[in-house]
Amino acid sequence: MTHLRKLMLEELQRLNYSEETIRSYIHAVEDFSRRFNCSPDRLGPRHIREYQAELFHIRKLSSGTVAIRLAALRFFYTKTLKKGWSIAETPYPKKDHRLPAILSQEEVAQLIDAASTLFHRTLLMTLYATGARNAELTRLKFSDVDSKRMVIHIQGGKGRKDRDVMLSPKLLEELREHWHRLRRKPRIWLFPGNHDHCADHPIDTKTVWHACQQAAQRAGLQKSVHPHTLRHCFATHLLEDGADLRTIQILLGHNDPKETAHYLHLSQRHLHAASSPLDSLPLKGASPQEE
Repeated sequence: MTHLRKLMLEELQRLNYSEETIRSYIHAVEDFSRRFNCSPDRLGPRHIREYQAELFHIRKLSSGTVAIRLAALRFFYTKTLKKGWSIAETPYPKKDHRLPAILSQEEVAQLIDAASTLFHRTLLMTLYATGARNAELTRLKFSDVDSKRMVIHIQGGKGRKDRDVMLSPKLLEELREHWHRLRRKPRIWLFPGNHDHCADHPIDTKTVWHACQQAAQRAGLQKSVHPHTLRHCFATHLLEDGADLRTIQILLGHNDPKETAHYLHLSQRHLHAASSPLDSLPLKGASPQEE
C-alpha cells in the first residue's frame, strides 16, 4: 500500500464513509494515476479535465459514474492533499434523466423461474421482494430476517441508514428452504460466499449481477436486466398496486421524495390515468388519396 493510498484510506475511514464508497473512491484515484502513469499528487486540473473528457468520449461512461470519479478526485485533493479544488475548472457533468427499463410482473416471474441455480433463484426473489440494493443484499444476515414481525432489517444502507422492509410470506418460505439447502449452516451471512456457499464471508456484488444476467438470457428477455432493475420493478409495481409515494420512499430508503417521484413516470396506472388527446379528436375515416 502506497503512502498516499494509506492516507486517503485513513481519511475516508475517519469520516465514516461506507465500504462501498471507500472502494469506489480508491479505485477512481488509482485509475486516474494509471491513466497518466504518474503519482496523483503530481497531476493537476489539466489532467483532470483530460481524464474527464476521456471517461465520456472514449470509455462512454454515464454522467453518474463520471460524477463519482470526480467526487473521488475532489476528496483526494481537498481532504488527503489539503489542496484547493475549483468547481469552475472541473465542473460536475449534467445528470442524464433516462428512465430505467421496467419488467412486467410476468417478466419478473419468467426471470426468477429462469435462474440457473436455486441459490440464484433465491437471490432474485429477495431482490424483487425487498427492493434492496445489490450491496445491501450481499450484506444481509440471518438475524436480519424477523419472522415474528414479518420484516427484514436492512442495515448500513446508502448513507449508512438502516430501514425495515416487508417480509413476504413467500420469500420467508423460500429463505427457509434456502437455509436447509446449504451444506454448511452459516452462522451469520444469509448468502455466504465461495462456489459451495459455505464461507465465513458474504457473496460479492458480482455474484448477484451474474445471477441477473444469466437468468435474463435464459428467459429470453430483450430488456437490459441488472440487480437495480428489480429494485425499480419493486417500486413501480408497488405504485401500480396502490401504494403511496411516501411509503415507497421509506421502503427504498430515499432521502429526497423527488427520487421516489420518478416512479410516477414508470407506473402504468399513472400513465393510463389520462387518455391521449388523440382519442377525443372527431377524425373522419381514413381516405388515402391515390397517386
